[in-house]
Amino acid sequence: MKKLLYILTIIFMASCTEDFLEVLPESSVTSGNFYKTEAQFDQALNGAYATLRDVKGSVSSWTMGEMRSDNTHLEFNVTNRGPGYMEREYADFFLDNNSSGMVASKYNANYVGIARVNEILGYIDEAGLSQEKVDDITGQAKFLRALYYFDLVRYFGGVPLYLEAVKGAEEAYLPRSSVEEVYNIIEADIQEAIQKLPAPAFPQSGRATEGAARMLLADVYLTQKNYQSAEAELSRVIQMGYALLPDYASVFNTSNKNSVESIFEVQYQQGNQGQQSNFLYHFLPLSSDVSMITGITSQNRQGGGWNVPTFEMIETYEPDDARLEASIGIAEGSGVIGDMLIEAVKSPVNYTTPSGKRSYPFIKKFLNGHSLERNTDDNFPIYRYSEALLSLAEVLNEQGRPTEALPYLNQVRERAGLSEITVTDQVQLRDIIAHETRVELAFENKRWLDLVRTDIAIEVMTQNGEYLKRVHAGESYLPQNSYNVTQERLLFPIPQREVQIGDLEQNPGY
Repeated sequence: MKKLLYILTIIFMASCTEDFLEVLPESSVTSGNFYKTEAQFDQALNGAYATLRDVKGSVSSWTMGEMRSDNTHLEFNVTNRGPGYMEREYADFFLDNNSSGMVASKYNANYVGIARVNEILGYIDEAGLSQEKVDDITGQAKFLRALYYFDLVRYFGGVPLYLEAVKGAEEAYLPRSSVEEVYNIIEADIQEAIQKLPAPAFPQSGRATEGAARMLLADVYLTQKNYQSAEAELSRVIQMGYALLPDYASVFNTSNKNSVESIFEVQYQQGNQGQQSNFLYHFLPLSSDVSMITGITSQNRQGGGWNVPTFEMIETYEPDDARLEASIGIAEGSGVIGDMLIEAVKSPVNYTTPSGKRSYPFIKKFLNGHSLERNTDDNFPIYRYSEALLSLAEVLNEQGRPTEALPYLNQVRERAGLSEITVTDQVQLRDIIAHETRVELAFENKRWLDLVRTDIAIEVMTQNGEYLKRVHAGESYLPQNSYNVTQERLLFPIPQREVQIGDLEQNPGY
């Protein structure tokens, strides 16, 4: 993409006279005549927010954030060996490489969002808008840029830092910055956003707020194991009016978008405007008829079979945990892999596959009524209040204050219908909080990042690989060298095209 922009820029400049460069065509929309009014800046912000769909709600987001972990696996589709499908499989198997288009999609989507933000920031101070409006726009833009760079640094390590709009070829190819430098920019952006964004007001609009910015900053600190600073931010978040909804399943109901439990989420809208979500269908079985699940006439022969909860994941839920049935369903039936005949939809609670039947666990969280195939109304959560509570419990325990951590942990457990935890041994409580986080935030693309930041990814995923090879031993689709989880595999590769065009250093192991 950068190379194309560079070529177009050279062609454009070579064809321009000096007079032409001084006068902008009135019929064209350019950065020189667009960023003038509040409406135009709001439109530009909408574009910066829209990129979140490609970063947080896309195929790459749940492949790299959830299937990479021990929460989900896949239904191997022998009838489709297309590169896009195989790239998802390889990410799950820890066999991905630097030519993966899926990995490149996440990398590039983040930079698209950053570029859109940088354009806004480059013009906002010159637009003559009220200071209140300038602060509001700047706060949202800085929040988004921090969120995009936070995504990049966790998945790819140190990356090039673009902090201004690219105006020429000499600015288009920056070297990789260090992880520390990227985090410094992230923290600076969020600190400024916190000062400029409004406190959350309910019902929420879906835009960034001070609460979302403080939660993001707390997540940044938690990832860096700066527990004291994370505690300070989380303590502010839990005083900002957020609350748990009484029923866990209702959190994901489309009637509760941007609810009092939501801190920040990706916005979608079903309909014919191109703003719909469709991730539900990726998670359903490969079948010529999935109407028993969706409630409408719909097939899923090619698009499904991904992000499948493992039975090991199902077994990690405690008895009577209401989150299990709210999060996972079981499609039961017959037929060959690639075209399951769905005969019933069952609860996963105490489920055993009947003799002669097939069973397919699927993510139920995002199953809501809709009228058009692959056109759903579900938002995708980035931060929920329950995560703030569990994160606060974690940082308090990590600072040697387990007794103080218990009330925040138990708020989440109480909502799930579980008994209180009274354990005050730090090591035991660490495992309990980690498990609670796993099931509370299951299928929200958190698990892989949590495994990495808590330094247990290699151990957990090596064991998960052994489990999957044992369970699928008769299917022979898992390569012998799959799940060779090493330190190098804790990051994804910098896309090879970016390495070649920008002369970037590749991550070790790729």
